[in-house]
Amino acid sequence: MTTDVAYAICRMSDIPSQQARGFQLMIVGDDGAKRPWPILVVRWGRQVFGYVNRCPHDGVNLDWERNQFMDPNGIRLMCGKHGSLFELGTGICVDGPCKGRGLTPVALTVLDDDICVTGVTLVEDGEALPDDEA
Repeated sequence: MTTDVAYAICRMSDIPSQQARGFQLMIVGDDGAKRPWPILVVRWGRQVFGYVNRCPHDGVNLDWERNQFMDPNGIRLMCGKHGSLFELGTGICVDGPCKGRGLTPVALTVLDDDICVTGVTLVEDGEALPDDEA
């Protein structure tokens, strides 16, 4: 299976700087099975960071309301269920029930102002819509 394809999921301008957005994608696993793959993308200036939208503490999505990923200070990702705080650039939990554990990173690249997922095989049927457009 080829994993050197870059899948554009949104424009850089679709995510304001210092904010995050969630996406519901469909991934093709090593076994060929298709399954939901919820991810979140954080934009900080020209940098983007991607993580699987799943708290390592109990497996719930991080956003407590749609696309609400940031802590009240806007400097860390926060799990809306138990308040775990994660560093934006590393995904490591710095406070909360899963302290020391981390979010699963998602490989991203920016091509011609498009934020693209790389390193995986996605189902390409238009599923790559932000949560609020799906």
